[in-house]
Amino acid sequence: MEVLNVNSDKQSLVNVKVGKDVRIFNFVNAYGCSIDDGSKIGAFVEIQKGAFIGKNCKISSHTFICEGVHIEDNVFVGHNVTFINDRFPRATNTDGSSQSEADWKLVETFIKRGASLGSSVTILCGVTVGENAIVGAGSVVLKDVAANTIVAGNPARIIRKTTDR
Repeated sequence: MEVLNVNSDKQSLVNVKVGKDVRIFNFVNAYGCSIDDGSKIGAFVEIQKGAFIGKNCKISSHTFICEGVHIEDNVFVGHNVTFINDRFPRATNTDGSSQSEADWKLVETFIKRGASLGSSVTILCGVTVGENAIVGAGSVVLKDVAANTIVAGNPARIIRKTTDR
């Protein structure tokens, strides 16, 4: 993997590990993350430190991938998908002081091989979306999604198995 450091008016890539044939479009902000071979990152995407994107993934525009998100190979992420990595986000502590990284606990999220996340999906922290699962557009995922399962809604509920036709 090659490490990129690019700061321009169209991109900010700092300490980003990229594999072969990775395509990163304009207005991407990424730092301290890893993007494996053949993946495509759309415009206006942010990828934070410690996030991992596997091989041959498509990350569509306006998506936010925070620290602690692990996306395996062949995953589709639709437009405007948001990941969350803190169960109890707060701006301040009980004494009124501003919170820092020391004041919250990172909760990791896993998107397994071949999964698809529709546009405007929100994935709460601590969730695993199973292999080849599909999350319908606009869904809010609060709990694990089993492999080969289609979920949709707010909160996301099982619609059917991908093998049921």
